[in-house]
Amino acid sequence: MLKFIRRHWLPLLLTAIVLYLAIGAVSPFVHYKEMNEEARAEADAMMDVQAVLDGRESADRVMLVETNADALTERLRLIRMAKKEIILSSFDIRVAESTRDLIALLLQKADEGVHIRIMVDGISGVIRMQGREEFDLLSSHPNVEIKLYNRLNLLMPWKTQGRMHDKYVIADDIGYILGGRNTFDYFLGEYETEHRNTDRELLIYNTRHGGEENRDSSLFTVEEYFNSIWESKDCTDFRGNTRQREAHVQEQKNIFAERLRGLEVQYPDIFASEPMVYEAMTYETKGVWLQHNPTGIYGKEPYVFYNLARLMEAAGEPIIFHSPYVVCNDYMYGRLEAAGKAVPSLELLINSVENGGNFFASGDYLFNKQKVLDTGADVYEYDGGLSYHGKSVLVGREIAVVGSYNLDLRSTYVDTEVMLVVNSPELNAQMAGIMNSMKQDSRHVMDKDSYETQDGWSLPKMSGFMKVLMKVAGVLMQPFRFLV
Repeated sequence: MLKFIRRHWLPLLLTAIVLYLAIGAVSPFVHYKEMNEEARAEADAMMDVQAVLDGRESADRVMLVETNADALTERLRLIRMAKKEIILSSFDIRVAESTRDLIALLLQKADEGVHIRIMVDGISGVIRMQGREEFDLLSSHPNVEIKLYNRLNLLMPWKTQGRMHDKYVIADDIGYILGGRNTFDYFLGEYETEHRNTDRELLIYNTRHGGEENRDSSLFTVEEYFNSIWESKDCTDFRGNTRQREAHVQEQKNIFAERLRGLEVQYPDIFASEPMVYEAMTYETKGVWLQHNPTGIYGKEPYVFYNLARLMEAAGEPIIFHSPYVVCNDYMYGRLEAAGKAVPSLELLINSVENGGNFFASGDYLFNKQKVLDTGADVYEYDGGLSYHGKSVLVGREIAVVGSYNLDLRSTYVDTEVMLVVNSPELNAQMAGIMNSMKQDSRHVMDKDSYETQDGWSLPKMSGFMKVLMKVAGVLMQPFRFLV
């Protein structure tokens, strides 16, 4: 044995390292946490279902942010209006044209004395931001703080799967944008990019901002949630390279100042001395409720899914559920089935395996497709060309839900997630028009092997090799599907 070890010490060492990383990464999440009495009490406190259905007086108005172009425009508008503080939380921020637009404006606001706090997932931050001079410059500003949630550390692989999947921007007490978009060109603006996703967000405008009753807005619930993570031991400071030559730093500042001047020409209404207010652009609401998962880095009780299921079961009205993918366990299948039996109809729209951007989630769907259909949901597979990244639920004709939560095991039990539940008939109607129209580019699943399609519509093509590879991946991933 010793002779064998001496002869093969290098491959044995590499195998041991791989096993250490793999076992360490997955072991904390193998067991799905259940909603015990304490967890149910905490989740129940986030949302009184009957209060949501009945509605209440609200300081908040809402606007749907549906296109990527509007997503960049409204971020610029909201940031431009800030006088005291800007908060940005994002799963993924990458150097891109839209990101440079935002950095140019953030640097100006920081120069004006606005306090800026940015929080990014620790894996995305290390891979996408570390060593990039744009983030070095931004983080070096005295009025800018950047933190990473659960910074990547391969020496402790048991921590690596704890991800922060939240996406929102807050400006003073004026308003915030929350939804499913990350911060780069795939999701923001109309710049040329190798990939593009369609998504959905909500802008919430606090009509009482600047007044004594400003705290009636849900904005402060989102800010409180942000602070609970920001101040936790799981967040660490992002340190950029501060040793750059002064001449180079000044050159970068000049580049961003020039970019800002270009934005002022491109968006004159945003940079006017009296920027447009949101009153005329938004709908009245009868309440906005933030839903979120626990914020620690290990396995989580499924707060968000639990509350969505409670809301759907109690409503007694038709449900439309949009998610990029569906990856469920028996608990989730059971709650979906219960919701379907409690309402007149439950529609579920996901990406087709040809249209989606998550190979392993698509493979899991192929393997578990019958279980999805057994919930009784009417399933539609979207084939619109661009991968659909939106996460939305419509409950009857008044309630709309939008946020970062995917109907999968990772969003349910592993990641931090945020969703907004909004009582607004006008928002609901607008979203219903868009979400129903997407069925025109979808195939209706009749059973595991057959579809109903629109007249003249042909099924998208996927190579036989890729289909087989996806099916094999679906089988092999079954012991690890909680990470999808």
